[in-house]
Amino acid sequence: MAQAHPSGSPARAARRRVRGPARALLAMLLTALVAGGAVPYVSGPGRAYLSFLVLAEQVDATGAARAGAESRAAGGQVVQEYPQIGAVLAYATGDFADRVRARPGIAAVGATRTAPVVGPPRGVAGTGDFAAGTTRAGGPGSADRRDDGGTPTVPDPAEGDAWNLAMLGVATARTGDASAPPGVGTPPNPEALRKVLVAVLDSGVDDTHPDLRAAVDPKASASCADGRPDARVGAWRPDPGVGESGHGTHVAGIVGAARDGQGVTGVAPGVRIAAVRLLGPLGQYYAENIVCGMLWAADHGARAINNSYFADPWKYNCPEDRDQAALIAAVGRAADYARRKGAVVVASAGNDGQDLGAARTDERSPNDRVSGPPRTRYLGTECVRLPGELPAVLTVTAVNRDGHPSSYSNYGRGHVSLAAPGGDPDGGPRGAIVSDWPGGQYAALAGTSMAAAHVTGAVAVAAALHPDYDADRLAALLATTAAAACPPGPYACGDRQYFGAGLLALPR
Repeated sequence: MAQAHPSGSPARAARRRVRGPARALLAMLLTALVAGGAVPYVSGPGRAYLSFLVLAEQVDATGAARAGAESRAAGGQVVQEYPQIGAVLAYATGDFADRVRARPGIAAVGATRTAPVVGPPRGVAGTGDFAAGTTRAGGPGSADRRDDGGTPTVPDPAEGDAWNLAMLGVATARTGDASAPPGVGTPPNPEALRKVLVAVLDSGVDDTHPDLRAAVDPKASASCADGRPDARVGAWRPDPGVGESGHGTHVAGIVGAARDGQGVTGVAPGVRIAAVRLLGPLGQYYAENIVCGMLWAADHGARAINNSYFADPWKYNCPEDRDQAALIAAVGRAADYARRKGAVVVASAGNDGQDLGAARTDERSPNDRVSGPPRTRYLGTECVRLPGELPAVLTVTAVNRDGHPSSYSNYGRGHVSLAAPGGDPDGGPRGAIVSDWPGGQYAALAGTSMAAAHVTGAVAVAAALHPDYDADRLAALLATTAAAACPPGPYACGDRQYFGAGLLALPR
């Protein structure tokens, strides 16, 4: 079975693939648009458009205006500006990239996909505004109740056997148990956490789930599934017509599910969650979606931004390739913008069991191709997984219930920041991580996706306890707290190759 695309559930084949000739791609696109309620694309007989991120040298609104002007002059259609980072998203045909790269004031241009589409996304009222926010949530029955891709659900755990929380010291701290790990204290109350916003950038979040109804903030939630912020009511919810659509709900539950005696409890119950859907109608997390999501979260005041996925279509992006170099730069600018705005950017390390500090292979890219098998790429350490290997991003590895590194987890000295509970994909409810699933259900998943969500919840706790801390101080607090609870030794939580600073513990 193929590894799931988000960093959770490595044993599950949740990946939605697009195969066959270009005609089949277009047919699938139209089907997905109708079934999933996605924004339609402009038709263009005989045309084959790619999407491009165009970055100006000037990293501000003036730079974005320059990038837009040069894109239009080269025949591109600009569908979104990113004034925060001096970039635009444009759709074009032919040799657009080469023409724009030659223009003064342009730093980089990169195609964000390899499979063409019939045209740019059509303009829709209410999209494209990073300052937008809804003022009301949909009713309890407004989310689709179908299961996601055949993922088996489990009975309501009634907040029982939360081994993952106990590993962080959450359960012991709440009961006043003196055996709590060093440096761990009583978590803040829900009122303090309610002042903290964290963003879950993922496949969407079912805000009608009983555990998440009070957590998801509709004013801070949106869809970025085509690179444009869409704050219309419910746009942030998962699209059940796309594989892996339940993943974001599971991640959100780990972060901040309510503590009410039912379902599961999050690491930071009471925190507000900005649900930001990135997963597009064809099952891809393209770079423009990630840029849009990070900018949206940062502009709405998120203190942590959870990223439990890797950027499509390249599992690893290599700077010697001009297209991939542009994607690295664009996502890097967005992550840096978020950090400067006060958000800790958290990302999963990935589920390939690879040493990120060594040469590696990539046998899946590009994963949006329409025909033929993938080609094997032999990569050096200069090729990076986005967004997890960007500077200043907290990259999280996974451990099992016994505290040992999970076999699927990527690792690498100097490339990972912290370890957290990710679980065993074959361990069932007692060995994996049980969390929320769309339609008021629960599922047991495992992966570095789940590990990253624990860190995001811990950032929320730290921000509630220390509201004056900036992103760097919050990240340093987590690292210090983890290190204090970790003895040195091979494969123990002091082993930096697998644990980074150490095993996550609830900060105080």
